[in-house]
Amino acid sequence: MKNALEINGERLWDTLMVSGQISPGKSTGLDRLALTDGDRAMRDVFVGWCKDAGCTITIDPFGNIFARRAGRDPQAKPVVIGSHLDTQIAGGKFDGVLGVLSGLELIRTLNDLGIETKRPIEVVSWTNEEGVRFQPPMLGAGAFAGIHEAAWVLGQTDPDGIRFGAELERIGYAGSERRDSADIDAYFELHIEQGPVLEEEGLHVGIVTGGFTSLGAEVEFRGENAHAGPTLMRDRKDALVGAAVLIAKVNEIGWEFAPKGRATCARLEISPNRYGIIADRTVVTVDVRHPEASETEQMYRRAMDVLPIIAKQANVEATVKKEWRFGGLTFDAELVNLVRTVAAEMNVPHRHLLSAAGHDAYHVATVAPTVMIFTPCRGGVTHNESEHIELHYTVPGVNVLLNAVVRRANA
Repeated sequence: MKNALEINGERLWDTLMVSGQISPGKSTGLDRLALTDGDRAMRDVFVGWCKDAGCTITIDPFGNIFARRAGRDPQAKPVVIGSHLDTQIAGGKFDGVLGVLSGLELIRTLNDLGIETKRPIEVVSWTNEEGVRFQPPMLGAGAFAGIHEAAWVLGQTDPDGIRFGAELERIGYAGSERRDSADIDAYFELHIEQGPVLEEEGLHVGIVTGGFTSLGAEVEFRGENAHAGPTLMRDRKDALVGAAVLIAKVNEIGWEFAPKGRATCARLEISPNRYGIIADRTVVTVDVRHPEASETEQMYRRAMDVLPIIAKQANVEATVKKEWRFGGLTFDAELVNLVRTVAAEMNVPHRHLLSAAGHDAYHVATVAPTVMIFTPCRGGVTHNESEHIELHYTVPGVNVLLNAVVRRANA
């Protein structure tokens, strides 16, 4: 594309590597859970970078950070770019982080080139996208979009019983500036693919047209403590047996709906979790996903319908404590077309994709025109410390983001 704008790739990479040293994991990745000291340290660095780039910072009551670069028309709704800076407990350096820091690099590039846009451009870092410490995931974006009530979000607790709102206060990111979710012209989110398609097909950009429908639940089994030796099998009320049978059933459901369907139980709590004693309580998470909403619903019903049977078999009580859903949406056709047009004009190899993962963009899409851009990651590996990207196959996607955002901001 004639006169296409280009980011400073080395600067973006250096910024990513600084982030990659904040709250490191056990090997090559990160362990930067939401609202921990590591999260605070990363937030502080990010805010400092944004201020240095001339941005105005606002923080809402859920800790979402908005960094605004002014436009020529101060009354115009902003074009927003965002993702998250928190990571999995054994996460990589790029999941979420690339999207936020690409937005920062976009602003730095416009500053370098002295380019003004009609609309303001904002970069947002959403709170608790991963949902590791506080459930469900995408809490900050969900609160912003009105998916969750404010008091409910602030009252969520981590495994140690610590409140979301209290931790926001502790780390100094309980903001007071409420944002109007309708005050967005368009939302762009760049993210590593978290899958192997782009790498396998030698493409630099995935234009995300929508997401899998994802349904989840937290199921509690309650039994009774007893000695693992003397207690007769007929007298046992083993909560761990209930969880184990459900885990096996959910895995079976995933295989029945494969290859498009995916199902797992990713988290298990056991009490008292000690040798020689039958568990009196377990909590297990159920996660089912499929590109077709009707198929996801069927998978979920299959998992929930078996709970009474499992409870009877294990002689325990089964209760669904929480339920959630996300995805199952189509992103804005005009923005999808804009990204496709820019990628084609820039001769960047691309294709359309659906996302099987959860993203903040799903919630934002309920209140504003939204699109996502995927860039490749090696082997599709993610939520793993070995997650890896290369600058040369990432920069083209960030350049597409830059040119698409500027075009939208000047419309």
